[in-house]
Amino acid sequence: MNNKKDNSPITTNSLKAWFLAARPKTLTGAATPVMIGASLATVDAAWHPQFIPMLLCFLFAFIMQIDANFVNDYFDFKRGNDDETRLGPKRACAEGWVTPGAMQWAIGLTTVLACMVGLPLVIYGGWQMILIGVLCVVFCFLYTTWLSYKGLGDILVLVFFGIVPVMLTYYLCLPAGSQRFTWEAFAASVACGLVVDNLLIVNNFRDIDNDRRAGKVTLVVRLGAEWSLRLYRDLGMAACLIGLVFYVCHHQAACFFPVIYLTLHMATLREMERIRKGRQLNKVLGLTARNIFIYGLCVAIGFLVS
Repeated sequence: MNNKKDNSPITTNSLKAWFLAARPKTLTGAATPVMIGASLATVDAAWHPQFIPMLLCFLFAFIMQIDANFVNDYFDFKRGNDDETRLGPKRACAEGWVTPGAMQWAIGLTTVLACMVGLPLVIYGGWQMILIGVLCVVFCFLYTTWLSYKGLGDILVLVFFGIVPVMLTYYLCLPAGSQRFTWEAFAASVACGLVVDNLLIVNNFRDIDNDRRAGKVTLVVRLGAEWSLRLYRDLGMAACLIGLVFYVCHHQAACFFPVIYLTLHMATLREMERIRKGRQLNKVLGLTARNIFIYGLCVAIGFLVS
């Protein structure tokens, strides 16, 4: 531990260390569902959405994503998962960039900050927003400490990176008195969750051997490498097929623009099939994060121009 810290060019608990610990590349997964929900609400509100809750939804999503990253960093370090066999990107506690004590404080701070940012949403959505906020915080901790070891991480991604943020953003951004649930918004939320889940598929595909040794039974471990590659392909295709709902609802551009995403998705799949194992799969992880953001842009712009 001390040797890693001494040999690292990153000063412990420095600004750069915290920047890396926050994992800024993962913020695309947080931004995409809010972006989709906000764009559909903007159109359905005749270009007069509620902008304050829209901003709060973005801030809450970003802070909760950073909080989740801190939780994952700290508890995986405590479990000893981030050892020398780790293939994924380096982690702050394991590398000695951030001390465990400082990370505990950061988890508390980001959790409180997320709650403070989310609390004003009660004004726009009622007391139910408190319940949803509590669930977000609880499952943020349960994902790393328990659910990811039971193969339930993918369901959590579908719910908390798809259905909840898209539907909640859509609901909050519409003016009072509007119809705050539509099947189009629900379809968009499910499609978004499927796209974001591919980030988890790649992450677990890379770590499949280490997870098996550690007794971490992810969905990829259950399915095996070949079926996991098919699942990666099918999730992207399913998201685009769900987009046919947008066509029926007269948002044709939102249906067709994601073809750009699908083209990139299939190219990334071929790269994943070529690499198969090792740290080089981190490249696929980066490409998948890019694809998620492009999917969000395609759907959001498609809604706005239709």
